[in-house]
Amino acid sequence: MKTDEQILKELERGIEGLSFMSESDYPFEVVRRDSVREITTPYLRGLANQGADAPVEVESLEVFFGPAASEADWKGAAELKTAKSYQALIRLLKDNLEDVKVYKVGRINIPVYIIGRSPAGNWLGLSTRVVET
Repeated sequence: MKTDEQILKELERGIEGLSFMSESDYPFEVVRRDSVREITTPYLRGLANQGADAPVEVESLEVFFGPAASEADWKGAAELKTAKSYQALIRLLKDNLEDVKVYKVGRINIPVYIIGRSPAGNWLGLSTRVVET
């Protein structure tokens, strides 16, 4: 069983050189939430500095990373290499964390949290932003 520190280091390596593309590109950051029992809508709104009426959308890894991880025919060598990196990142998240979900909080310039529970019981994962107009 891997420790939280080992998983976090693997996540750091997994996001090297990646930024999430939406209407703007944002880097990923590794996150750790030790003192949180459950990931709730109010918790996510507070984490993202959003109001009580901010929407919280939940997606699977496959839906969120689908376009980035696809090996579409139109992609060139560089895009295919990036797709393979996203495929490896998805495997890393699934292999090391339970109940991994993608949470989008807010509208337009949206904080995104990709979080699951570690074997030690803590919430680990990634954060980024997407722009959706």
